[in-house]
Amino acid sequence: MEVYSVVSYLSSFLTILYVVVVIAFIRGWHKLSNFKPSGTPGKTNVTVIVAARNEESVIEKTIKDLIAQNYNRDLTEIIFIDDHSTDNTAEIIERYEIDGVKLIKLNEDKALNSYKKKAIQTAIGQSQGKLIITTDADCRMGVNWLSTIVNFYEEKGYKMISSPVAYFEEKSFFERAQSLEFLYLIGLGASTIGNNKPSTCNGANLAYEKEAFYEVGGFKGIDDLASGDDELLLHKMAAHYEQRIGFLKHADAVVYTHAKPTLSAFIQQRKRWASKSTRYKNKSIIVLGVCIWLFNLSILLNIGIGLFIGFYLKLALFQLLTKIIVEFLFLLDVTSFAKRRKLLVMLPALNLLHILYIVYIGIAGNSGKYNWKDRMVK
Repeated sequence: MEVYSVVSYLSSFLTILYVVVVIAFIRGWHKLSNFKPSGTPGKTNVTVIVAARNEESVIEKTIKDLIAQNYNRDLTEIIFIDDHSTDNTAEIIERYEIDGVKLIKLNEDKALNSYKKKAIQTAIGQSQGKLIITTDADCRMGVNWLSTIVNFYEEKGYKMISSPVAYFEEKSFFERAQSLEFLYLIGLGASTIGNNKPSTCNGANLAYEKEAFYEVGGFKGIDDLASGDDELLLHKMAAHYEQRIGFLKHADAVVYTHAKPTLSAFIQQRKRWASKSTRYKNKSIIVLGVCIWLFNLSILLNIGIGLFIGFYLKLALFQLLTKIIVEFLFLLDVTSFAKRRKLLVMLPALNLLHILYIVYIGIAGNSGKYNWKDRMVK
């Protein structure tokens, strides 16, 4: 019985802690004011960098969106890096050379674990822009995307700017479920920036000064890990430039991409994202992540014990209900910003599945290899 008492007390503590954490997320989100662009033409030289591998089916739309930006073309440089594609990705990019799109072909004869970091670093080394902006080869953006980011940069003077990413054009219940979960992650990253404790961002919509990139040593020290060109770089920037990291909260700054069509692709992506946690220098972020993982694990354990002892099933239901309520309050604002509030109806039904996923990814993402762009990496 003493063991069961320890489980119940620990579960209660973890539940309270999770509520406190999500309330902190809500506060952080509200600390971020909605940006109001001045409309003044930007004066900053910008380089947009896109690393691409086997993206022939989607890359042309991304290229056209970047060419269509209403920012001064004389101040805009667009660089695509072809990462050893085996399809027609490079050929498609070359068609737009007349529109000022530059192509760099990555030519690495020695196997690497982080081709994407190598691609971005190579492009930065050949770039002319003061402000580097990265996005992905399967992303879409509106015509005011670039000008909004530059306007925000020139007004605020941040060294690094994280901007929102969202899924769109969902074709199934599974993809809509991913949209809701992804908005939670984007909101979480934004809120930690709002609380001046940056923890996560997304390289599909990330900007930083080239000078600052070199000042923190670029990807040195994290270049052996396949993932982390965004989040681990954010941690380096935040440690070097305290309170100089911003989140751009504006509809025109949103970049859109697609959810994973299959469970297998989704798991591989989340394993890749989770793998970065082993390299966090900020121990408080690691401790927080472990506590959240333990909270989700405690719900599963209480459900299991509850099959034999009714009290623990009630405790698990209380934890689950508490989780749904606080996450609903957080996502209410985030989904409103993304104009996707209808997704909230899925939250109760998906919560138990989300707990299973969190527990599994917490283990799988920090052990073994995963598939990324048809390569096995770690």
